[in-house]
Amino acid sequence: MNKMITILGPTASGKTALAAALAAAVGGEIISADSRQVYRRMDIGTGKDLADYNVGGVQVPYHLIDIVEPGTKYNVFEFQKDFAKAYDGIRSRGRLPLMCGGTGLYIESVLKGYKLLPVPENKGLRRSLEGKTLEELTGMLERLKAENGSAMHNTTDVDTAKRAIRAIEIETYYKEHAPNEEKSFPEIGSVIIGVAVDRDERRRRISARLRQRLESGMVDEVRGLLAEGISPADLVYYGLEYKFVTEYITGKYTYEEMFRSLEIAIHQFAKRQMTWFRGMERRGFKISWIDAMLPLEEKVKRVKEIYYKEENGNNLL
Repeated sequence: MNKMITILGPTASGKTALAAALAAAVGGEIISADSRQVYRRMDIGTGKDLADYNVGGVQVPYHLIDIVEPGTKYNVFEFQKDFAKAYDGIRSRGRLPLMCGGTGLYIESVLKGYKLLPVPENKGLRRSLEGKTLEELTGMLERLKAENGSAMHNTTDVDTAKRAIRAIEIETYYKEHAPNEEKSFPEIGSVIIGVAVDRDERRRRISARLRQRLESGMVDEVRGLLAEGISPADLVYYGLEYKFVTEYITGKYTYEEMFRSLEIAIHQFAKRQMTWFRGMERRGFKISWIDAMLPLEEKVKRVKEIYYKEENGNNLL
């Protein structure tokens, strides 16, 4: 069976456009590996860019976008289950799966075959952690990770206290439950492509895209979610755009303060994404990096060449 193709990279690297163009060229379908694009009606802030999936009039099928309601807490265990269903469906149709996204934990959970369990809420633990600072919670999480030998939950995933508490809850559960209770998830062979963009260009793209999203109605999108009855706390939980725009709407920031704080946070997020991907390489994953500045057609060509080489001459592309 041919390997899957995984396309990863930091935010604003152009990975979605590349994945869609490649899928259109080879008859593939895309499985999104983005922890926030699963939510319906959270379109502008998560950068779904659904127009990218129409390539020259060809609609590229995509999966794991718009599958749950805002306010719910989607997690890596749910992602593994949903990924497996989408992956099996694509294979059954004789098409090539392409996983594309920037959520390193989700990507690695599939490629490495993490053994995961659904983790129930621990109300006692949550009460004991109330009032602790994000710095204190992050320190606790790092100690638990060291004890568990865990690669899960880097700082990309714990940019709010609520997220950090959930990560501690998960690591605590895994520490207390024996390995034989774990459910295995098979490793999936994949050629991994990284879209590399230098720091200055990445920062330029992030700032330009943030302005564009705000001009396209991102504040109104968040107002609409609040008007539906989704709590500010739930939107803050999702981090980045939803955190800072919600706090602007609720009066914590002026518009200019919101913009500057969010801009800095997204730059920091992109840096953490790259830290995760470099960590994947240290953990044994081979990532073939291509330059984000190349023309799209050239990037597609290079991915095909890399895939062909790694597939040892299995010329399906």
